[in-house]
Amino acid sequence: MPAAETGGSQVKSAVRTVELLEFFAGRPGMHSLSDVQAAVGYPKSSLYMLLRTLVELGWVETDSTGTRYGIGVRALLVGTSYIDGDEVVAAARPTLDRLSDDTTETIHLARLDGTNVVYLATRQSEHYLRPFTRIGRRLPAWSTSLGKALLATRTDEEVRKLLPATLEPLTEHTITDREQLIAELQLVRERGYAVDREENTLGLRCFGVAIPYRTPARDAISCSVPVARLTPAHEQLIKEALFDARDRLALATRHL
Repeated sequence: MPAAETGGSQVKSAVRTVELLEFFAGRPGMHSLSDVQAAVGYPKSSLYMLLRTLVELGWVETDSTGTRYGIGVRALLVGTSYIDGDEVVAAARPTLDRLSDDTTETIHLARLDGTNVVYLATRQSEHYLRPFTRIGRRLPAWSTSLGKALLATRTDEEVRKLLPATLEPLTEHTITDREQLIAELQLVRERGYAVDREENTLGLRCFGVAIPYRTPARDAISCSVPVARLTPAHEQLIKEALFDARDRLALATRHL
């Protein structure tokens, strides 16, 4: 029986379309038909027809030769719509602004999506030396303070089931041992915040807290600061500001 007629089963063409868009979203730039086919594994003829349809609809773009493909502008419209319509992002705006003013550092709001965190909002530091993170960026949860803060709201067993078998490193400081990460998450629970010690970007330390409007938490906020500018006094100010922001966000999102 065709997938479209099997009730709870997935429609093959829809699944392939989503998988193809996710391929392009995760790999910026232009790709040849052979490269795409090698990654997704679809028959080349079917893949070509699907790509041509998505090009005509604006979801995929081609280069001047028409032989290389990349994500189209329609995908941006959908992503922007998600951000614009998200109630947590809207409720968090005043708090993110205040946290940015209080710390003078880069602030992020992110959401857990599987084993990754996705950045939903950011406030750039007023300093010349500062990190840049675009909205929509995805990073492994185990390598960020945001992700560790969110993983810590789950039980150890839930985390073990969620994490991939191999924790790929982003830097030499990334925790790649699953049990070491589990131990780190216990520390996060005890002190109430998570720390990324150059585990995602060399030269950058980040502090993160989960927003407790649901259990387990799905959103978190963080403050990122270059190690060269981080003093004990500034670190303490950041932690206190994050706790204050967490409490204000808990109130702002209590109805969601």
